[in-house]
Amino acid sequence: MMKINYKGIVFLITLLFSVSINAQEKIWSLQECVNHALENNISILQIKNTLLTNEQDIIAAKGQFLPSANAGIGTGVSIGSGFDPVSNQRINNEVTYSANYSIGASYTVFNGFRRTNLYKQSQLNLETNELELARIQDDISLNVVNSYLNILFNKENLETAKAQYEFSKKQLNQVKELVNAGVQPKANIYDAEATLSRDLQSVTVAENNYELSILTLSQILQVPFKGFQVEVIDVENPSAELLYADVEPILDYALANRNEIKVAEKNIENSKLGTEISKSGYYPSVTASYGLSSVWSERDSEFFKQSFFSELDINKGHSFRLNVNVPIFSQYQNKTAVAKSQIQEENALLNLEQAKLNLEANIQRAFTDAKSALRAYEAAKVSLESQQLAFGNAEERYNIGVMNAFDLEQSRLRLVNAESSLINAKYDFVFKTKVLDFYLGKPITQ
Repeated sequence: MMKINYKGIVFLITLLFSVSINAQEKIWSLQECVNHALENNISILQIKNTLLTNEQDIIAAKGQFLPSANAGIGTGVSIGSGFDPVSNQRINNEVTYSANYSIGASYTVFNGFRRTNLYKQSQLNLETNELELARIQDDISLNVVNSYLNILFNKENLETAKAQYEFSKKQLNQVKELVNAGVQPKANIYDAEATLSRDLQSVTVAENNYELSILTLSQILQVPFKGFQVEVIDVENPSAELLYADVEPILDYALANRNEIKVAEKNIENSKLGTEISKSGYYPSVTASYGLSSVWSERDSEFFKQSFFSELDINKGHSFRLNVNVPIFSQYQNKTAVAKSQIQEENALLNLEQAKLNLEANIQRAFTDAKSALRAYEAAKVSLESQQLAFGNAEERYNIGVMNAFDLEQSRLRLVNAESSLINAKYDFVFKTKVLDFYLGKPITQ
C-alpha cells in the first residue's frame, strides 16, 4: 500500500498559501502601475504586432531588388495521332512518351523607380507606427497617473469623512453629558445623533468612491480587483511654483517634439511617396530573363533508341530575353491613381495643420485649467482657515450655551465642505501641472 507523505503535502499547501497571501498583499507603486500598463495594454500589444508586420514588409520590399528563379519538370503520354515534341513530325496511332525540364530566372531592370519607392515607404510605415506606439504609451501613462491620483484623492476624502464621524461620536457623548447635567435640552441629543448618521452616510459614500477608483485602475492594468492596493504617496501641499509662468515654451517644445505631430509629418512623406509610386505607371518597364530547357520523347516503335539523359542533353537549349514595355494608354488608370495620390498629399498637409491646432488648443486649455486650479486651491486654503476659526468660535459659544445645536451643525458642515474643497482643489491642481509636464516631455511619474 502506498504511503502518503503528509509532511510534503502540508509543506506544499503552506507554500501555495504564502504565495497567494504575498500576491494579494502586493502594494503597487505609481511607476509599477505605469510599467505594467505599458507592457500589457491590448492596444500597445496590437501596435507592436503591427511593427512586426512592418518589418516583414521591409524584408519583402528588399526582395523585390533580387531576381526571381523557378524550375519545373513534366512528363506525359500521348496516344493516337499527333506530333512528336522533339522532331515535330506527325505520328499516327502510336503511344508517345515525353518528359521535359526547365530552369528560368528573370529580373526587372527598371520599373519607374517603383521598387525603390516601395522600399522607402515600407521603412516609413515602420517609423510612423513606432511614433504611434510612443504616442499611445504617453496617453496610457497619463491615464494611469490620473487614475492613481484619483485613488489618493478618494482615500484622503475617506480619511476626512472618518475623522468627521469620529468627531461627531465625541460630540454626541459630550452632548449626552451636558444633557444629563441639565445644561442642555434633551432635543440636542437627537440633533447630534442625526449628525452622526449623516456622517456615517458620508463615510459610506467615500468608501464606495475609493473602491470604485481602485476598481478603475485595476481594470486599466488588467489585474484582479481583489487584493489590489496602491502605494500611498504623500501629496504635500503644492505651491504656485509648480505652475509655469508662460505657455509659449510648452507650445514650442510640443510642436517640435510631440509624437502626434511627428506622425502627421511622416504621413505627409508617405503620401508623397505614394504619388511617386503612382507616377511610375507612366514609365516604361524593362525586364531581362534567362531560360534553360530540354525535352525527351520516345515512341513504342523506337523505344530506347538512345538513352534518356543523352537525349535530354542533345535537346537542351538556352534562351535570353529582354522585354521593354512602354505604356501608351492605360484607360485613365495611371492618371486617376496620380490624381488620388495628390489628393492624399493635400489631406496629409491638412491633417498636420489640424494636429497642430488640436495640440495648441489642448495645451492652452491645460495651462488655463492649471491657473484656475491654482486660484481655486489658494482660495480653498483661505476658506478652510476661515472655517476652522469660525468653527472653533462656534464650539466655544455652543459650550457656554450662547449658540444652539443647529447653528453649530451649520458651522461644522461649512468646515467639512471647506476641507473637501481643499482636497479636491489640491489634487486637481497637481494633476493639471502633471499634464503640462506631459506636454513638456518631463516624467509624470515623479
